[in-house]
Amino acid sequence: MGMKTLGRHLVVEMHGVQSILLHDISLAKKVLRESVEACKATFMGEHYTFFPGGGVSGIIVIAESHISIHTWPEHRYAALDIFTCGNQVDPWRAYDVFLKYYSPSKVSVTEIKRGIVEV
Repeated sequence: MGMKTLGRHLVVEMHGVQSILLHDISLAKKVLRESVEACKATFMGEHYTFFPGGGVSGIIVIAESHISIHTWPEHRYAALDIFTCGNQVDPWRAYDVFLKYYSPSKVSVTEIKRGIVEV
């Protein structure tokens, strides 16, 4: 018997992002939506929140799981979750979209294999 991974989860820490970008809820919507297209995921729904005095949170639910961003403009920091299941969706393509728009000076990515099962 072998092992199979049901999904991949990228936990991304972006540092040194321009604060003005992290305040922009319209940009967050654009980037999340484009990231879904780039990784060839199936859009299911979305929700966004703008916090008084600062950051934004946004999540898109995809049939294959979710992609989200949470920002702290005062710290020039954003946290991303890019969780995809199946073999047809590549979370790294979504990741590339975030890098293109936010241009962080430092990034840390942890890839977690989710749902390791026997086949």
